[in-house]
Amino acid sequence: MSTEDRPPAPRSLAEALRARGDASLGALLRSRPDLITPVPTDLTQLATRAGTRASVVRALERLDRFALQTAEALAVAADPAAYGELLGLMAGDDADPAVVAALPHALDLLREQALVWGDDDRLRLVRTARELLAPSPQHPSPTGLGPTVQEATAGMSPGRIQEIVTAAGLASTHDSVSAVTALAGLFTDRARMAALLADAPADSLDVLERLVWGPPYGQVTADPAPRLRWLLDRGLLLPTAPGTVVLPREVALHLRRGLAHRAPEPVPPVVETAAVHRPQVVDSAAAGQAYTALATVEELLKDWDEGGPAVLRAGGLSVRDLKRTAVALDVPEPVAAFWVELAYAAGLIASDGEADERYAATPAYDEWLELPAAERWSRLVTAWLAATRTAGLVGGRDAKDRTLSALGPGLDRSAAPEVRHRVLALLAGLPEGAAPAAGSVLARLRWERPLRGDRREDDLRGRLAEWALSEAEQLGVTGRGALSAQGRALLGAPAAPAPGPEAEPSGPGDKLPVHHHHRPTPLTALSPAEQAVASAAAARLLAPLLPEPLDHVLLQADLTAVAPGPLQRPLADMLGVLADVESKGGATVYRFTPGSVRRALDAGQAASDLHAFLAAHSRTPVPQPLAYLIDDVARRHGHLRVGAASAYVRCDDDAVLSEILADKRAAGLGLRRLAPTVLAAQADPAGLLEGLRAMGFAPAAESAEGDVLITRALAHRTPPRTAPEPVPDGPPVPDDTLLAAALRAIRAGDLASTTPRKPGAAPAANGELPRTGAAETLATMQAAVLTGEALWIGYVNAEGAASQRVIAPIRVEGGFVTAYDHTADEVRTYPLHRITGVAELADDAG
Repeated sequence: MSTEDRPPAPRSLAEALRARGDASLGALLRSRPDLITPVPTDLTQLATRAGTRASVVRALERLDRFALQTAEALAVAADPAAYGELLGLMAGDDADPAVVAALPHALDLLREQALVWGDDDRLRLVRTARELLAPSPQHPSPTGLGPTVQEATAGMSPGRIQEIVTAAGLASTHDSVSAVTALAGLFTDRARMAALLADAPADSLDVLERLVWGPPYGQVTADPAPRLRWLLDRGLLLPTAPGTVVLPREVALHLRRGLAHRAPEPVPPVVETAAVHRPQVVDSAAAGQAYTALATVEELLKDWDEGGPAVLRAGGLSVRDLKRTAVALDVPEPVAAFWVELAYAAGLIASDGEADERYAATPAYDEWLELPAAERWSRLVTAWLAATRTAGLVGGRDAKDRTLSALGPGLDRSAAPEVRHRVLALLAGLPEGAAPAAGSVLARLRWERPLRGDRREDDLRGRLAEWALSEAEQLGVTGRGALSAQGRALLGAPAAPAPGPEAEPSGPGDKLPVHHHHRPTPLTALSPAEQAVASAAAARLLAPLLPEPLDHVLLQADLTAVAPGPLQRPLADMLGVLADVESKGGATVYRFTPGSVRRALDAGQAASDLHAFLAAHSRTPVPQPLAYLIDDVARRHGHLRVGAASAYVRCDDDAVLSEILADKRAAGLGLRRLAPTVLAAQADPAGLLEGLRAMGFAPAAESAEGDVLITRALAHRTPPRTAPEPVPDGPPVPDDTLLAAALRAIRAGDLASTTPRKPGAAPAANGELPRTGAAETLATMQAAVLTGEALWIGYVNAEGAASQRVIAPIRVEGGFVTAYDHTADEVRTYPLHRITGVAELADDAG
């Protein structure tokens, strides 16, 4: 393209944004959603907002290490800087080929983020970013570079400057400006600087070596040592304050061979493989962990079934209650805190809101229990992926030195979902069955978000990643450290890359071959609808791997029953009421005691039902001691059942039903006898159960098939509760509909603000609205109706939001103007009193 055909270089960030297409602007607004909260009126306001400190800091925090290093290099380059100067700062005199190859991509990223604008020959870093990254005595540059010679000599006397120039072997000048320019020219000339330093004493060079990579400031006495005096006389060290000297930027860059950074990192660290397992082994191990996770959550909720721990005044669990829960689950306290927080995030537990506030299961827990095991698992892991509450913080201290408690306030960390997703995405990029080295995962995350990983909250991002790896293993998303098939489906990830011939299953420490210059396309977070589809797919993959529930136990003569595997839910529920768990493991051992049998009878079971239940579900004969125990305890218990007709009561003993009918307290239940052993009731089954229990009976509910419905005695549920909402990490990313509407509004506002006006029209500096009196506004509108000309107006809506518009008036009457609005591309009606002013457009306004 010839110089004449090249479009003019942008003079501001607003002009650079104006030259972008909708796809480029859309990418900017997706990556920096704070820029459209609220939607800017035009591109000038968008550029202004993109340069605010809060927005720039947020954008810098989301840069990878090499892009950030590029921005830091631009902050110490000339303003504007040519691409060649930036390349020299990043690649050095040796022109590192990896840096040369990666720099265009990093620069494109900075341009896309609106942190850099301008052509390659005039690159400009946004002023706020330059202020944040440029060196100063109060805020040293991340590059370790100090001020330029011109900046360091700004307050120096002209005579002293001439002395330095002469000592450096340069000709004296008539003014300080040319002297400083000559000195800077010497320091940036590699050959002349090499000659100057060749005559330096060895201990003077040692001083420079200590300062070259920063910090560039040092302390000197009033009478500097000879090694320092030699450097000060030649301007290789310059005084900045009494007793303080600085290494000028040009000198440091010469000593660094042109590098702004000691170690540019153009390529992300490789996620190394610690071990490789057969995919089937990984999936089986993960499925085992998934089953254990479900059993642990169920055990936790059963432990809290009759009302869980009390809620602290400040919120959360006490340390004592967390310890008790950990003992009940047979896990360490941090692990118990994780399961408690997970159940809370999934909406399975909450505070009951009573005066004596306690934690308890929610009605959603009962619904969750009825789901197939794989679907219950997918509910848990989906809640875990999105949760911002971070169990790993439990037991730590907040900013006010208060202990952070499980289920208490202060546990939300908005970066947690992003880190979890990114950790799993890195695992998804490894070959199937490959388990990563945890240290390499953390190194990769620190490269991707250096400002968040190295300098904030004691490496919170690294701790979140460590917790994510541990929690994924506990949940069965990973198995033996490798991502399982169901975990891959949970992310919506494609099939794993196939390992090369060298990557056979091996032991710890072996690494898979990697391509160091390959950056896999990162997985993006899924929308709620996409996540629901992915979770369902993960559940389908997990379902065949979970152990099939058994319908039998083995009864033994010592009043115990052995369950050789997981039991079907009705059997497990009934056995949990009839017996106490004595030990867990591969097989669960239940023990029958008088108390446990009495508990089953209190729940409404009859002795005959218990005998029939045991006979039906035992692969061994019912031992005589167990039959005697049941008959002995059941001697004085009633035999009532309540079911759903309207509701009904049936009992083998008609005398008991007669006793109920004769009781005055049964009047409200609307009972009537249908048969000697059956009563019908107008009350619903739940009300009938409650009424009979209030009369002193112990009925049991039954299903439509006649099976007993087991509920634990004194089960306590909270009112309906919603799961806690995750705390967002800044404004949400706009969807396509919002993005299209925002782009249209910004373009329309920009058209109105940049359309040429006729000479003499009131200018609108800095986006100000036009201002005219009411009479002039009305007259101009009426004239435009006759001529058909377009006008530029300022308008304030009912909410007080101001905007500029280009309209073609059609009709003016009754205090309103009806016009075709070019900015909105439709006919609209505006109250005249809300129009701040009007101006005619130039004849050539397109």
